[in-house]
Amino acid sequence: MAQVVVMEDDAGTRVLIASVLKKDGHEVLAAEDGLQGLALLRAGTPHLVISDVQMPGLNGFDMVAEMRRDPKLAGVPVILLTSLQERAHMRIGMTTGADDYITKPFRASELRQAVDAQLNKRAVQATLQAMAVDTAVNIALDEQRHELSRLYEERLAAEFSDRWPTAGTEGDEQIAGATILFADIPNYAQLAAQMDPAELAELVRKFYGNANDTVHLFGARMMCFVGEGLLAVFAPQSDTRTVSHTLRAMRAAVGLVESARGVQSFMAARNTSRNLPGFGASIAVHSGDVTITQLADPLHDAHPHFLPVGQAASTTMLLQKQARSLGWAVAASVDAVRGVTGAVRTGARALVELPGHDVPLDAVEVLGLAA
Repeated sequence: MAQVVVMEDDAGTRVLIASVLKKDGHEVLAAEDGLQGLALLRAGTPHLVISDVQMPGLNGFDMVAEMRRDPKLAGVPVILLTSLQERAHMRIGMTTGADDYITKPFRASELRQAVDAQLNKRAVQATLQAMAVDTAVNIALDEQRHELSRLYEERLAAEFSDRWPTAGTEGDEQIAGATILFADIPNYAQLAAQMDPAELAELVRKFYGNANDTVHLFGARMMCFVGEGLLAVFAPQSDTRTVSHTLRAMRAAVGLVESARGVQSFMAARNTSRNLPGFGASIAVHSGDVTITQLADPLHDAHPHFLPVGQAASTTMLLQKQARSLGWAVAASVDAVRGVTGAVRTGARALVELPGHDVPLDAVEVLGLAA
């Protein structure tokens, strides 16, 4: 049984949430606004907070910020409740430390799934912290990591895809330890060959419209299009105690896979008599240093473009291409996954050969978020 603090100024919604959680055996403490909720948190031993965004006195975003400044409450997960109209602003909540959000109106099953995911994640993290990891395995992993780092530094050639320019202007921004996400539509060429331009444009707009929303929601530092692909950079400067930039990138990747499935369902319903290739997303996530460089020419200085460049950005794009042959919807480097151990579910693991790289990249298949 978990102690859950619910902050909601609407009495009906508050009663509904309390009823569902009590039926599942949880202890529920209810408050009408953020100030009352903070008082309950500081007086109790909360395991989870469910809070509305728009509340009198102290709104949900400010309440989360107050929690993250309190050492006692900094690690307590938070689920925010938002209306459809507020959804575009939820990036604020995710970057200030919220762990998840639910759009109102919601079903009881949606509430249960979100609550179970946060409580299970907390249990996994507590178990991992309490476990005494086998010393021999730990030493072997450390040795492998150091050896791979040494080989990369000594042997990798400084040649990347021809789609990546080099950096070096005064306006460049250096981001150390960033997490890069690259998403592409693997069957784009086949779809283009069998659909008229208007049909294809509708599908692409539907997918990348959702993709843009998803990547912004989870706090990307910047994004840009490369061919038919979307490249996004998540920066460590916006990390909180409970949500890292790598976890936000993983959540965005899983969200893009779900978005692609929605587009596939839409396409199938509209084209029942046609044997079209499936619509899907192929995504890679990798960590490393990146430079955001400004691209401009004398004729268009008023509208400069920005592009992430460097080995980490190139590696992410190459990993996405190679992972398609493995049948992985989301591929991530092991270095990236280690930063979110316990928060994501992984599948197969492989040493992926990358063109132009002397050493294969250790990568894993990401199946979804831990639940």
